[in-house]
Amino acid sequence: MSAVIRANIRLKPEVRRILYVRNLPFNVKDEDLFEVFGKFGTLRQVRVGNKAETKGTAFVVYDDIFDAKNACDHLAGFNFNGRYLIVLYYDKERSAKRKEDLKKQEEIEKLRMKYSTTRNEGAEGDKK
Repeated sequence: MSAVIRANIRLKPEVRRILYVRNLPFNVKDEDLFEVFGKFGTLRQVRVGNKAETKGTAFVVYDDIFDAKNACDHLAGFNFNGRYLIVLYYDKERSAKRKEDLKKQEEIEKLRMKYSTTRNEGAEGDKK
């Protein structure tokens, strides 16, 4: 697509250069992702999750936002080594909110354990 045509295209606000990829095989390598995602444009960076909680995920960063959009459109649901990929645009604010929500949930669970309460106890706890 030429630069003149691209200048006239308005993208949705959620479109980003950074893609978040889920449902990857645990043994996936950076090179495998460079090969698959590189077909849609120049990649700046690929980061594969290597911790227990991040295995099966990756971040793919494109130089051009239109290449990222094209890759997201074509690779969402793509069968990669027997797994169907989930490709999303990475949203920093949404990710921060999710981390905050998880932290609050952990605090609530700690308080429940400390005071040994369960979710149903409040509704039925006063009945004898």
